[in-house]
Amino acid sequence: MSEEKPNSAEKSNSAEKSEKVDWFAEIRGLFFMLLAVLSFHTIIAKPFYIPSGSMMPGLLVGDRLVVSKYPYGWSWVSASFHVLPRDDWRIAPRTPEYGDIVIAVPPGRDEDYIKRVVALPGDRIAVVDGVIVLNGTPVPQVTQPPVQLSTDHQNACSGPYNSAYPCLDVFAQYAKLLEDGSGIVEPPTFRETLPNGATYLIIDHQSRGHDNMGEITIPDGHVFLMGDNRDHSADSRFPANDLTNGLGGPVPLENVGGRAEFITFSLDGQASYNPLTWYSALRGERAWTSLRPEIREPQ
Repeated sequence: MSEEKPNSAEKSNSAEKSEKVDWFAEIRGLFFMLLAVLSFHTIIAKPFYIPSGSMMPGLLVGDRLVVSKYPYGWSWVSASFHVLPRDDWRIAPRTPEYGDIVIAVPPGRDEDYIKRVVALPGDRIAVVDGVIVLNGTPVPQVTQPPVQLSTDHQNACSGPYNSAYPCLDVFAQYAKLLEDGSGIVEPPTFRETLPNGATYLIIDHQSRGHDNMGEITIPDGHVFLMGDNRDHSADSRFPANDLTNGLGGPVPLENVGGRAEFITFSLDGQASYNPLTWYSALRGERAWTSLRPEIREPQ
């Protein structure tokens, strides 16, 4: 017997069946992919963008970095987009170390702040003329050669002063023009060293009211956070209101969402939607910079 060959109509029906998209399977695949990304961001690590100058000189506007979510355990703040209700529960809780750069959410707001841990649970902290006094002992501040901050592009802006989003024009008195025509500022810079030997650079160039704070004791389960750009940081020294946008004092550890680890890349503000502008906007020297403080033997 001869084998029957399918006619053209049967071939057409077969082709139509093979080309039909299983939309349920496609949507399910996208759902699980999105779930995997959100789970990774919640449990392991997530990217973070620096929108303000409150952590200069270590962090600049336009830096992109990685924040690990597991060093201090997990709480309501760990979830991406902060979709969980606020509460005081913590899973696998651990306490940050002096000098850690952490992500924290202030009371009554859903923003992520990035600041440095300068006091731990049980510590007594005061600020006298801009110097941290920790458990009765001033934290050493040693004068350093001024850092050079570029005034070009994103870091240079004008407009009303805002303590949470300072522009480099607040350092106008320290402006300098380099031989190549580029502009920089060189604000007063100091090296601060905490009791565990964690050391880092800070900028402090003005005498302001928050340079002095009476002594308080950090409650159990809280940390005190400050920005490295001391005169332009809304941190634990400030009330958590619409005027100062501070952290409202010591921060509960359940409001601390992770630790900053390293910079992945940084853009100086020249980049646009045109891909051709991306390369010229890169600050190549900042890529893969560690954000963990240098540890030196306490003197």
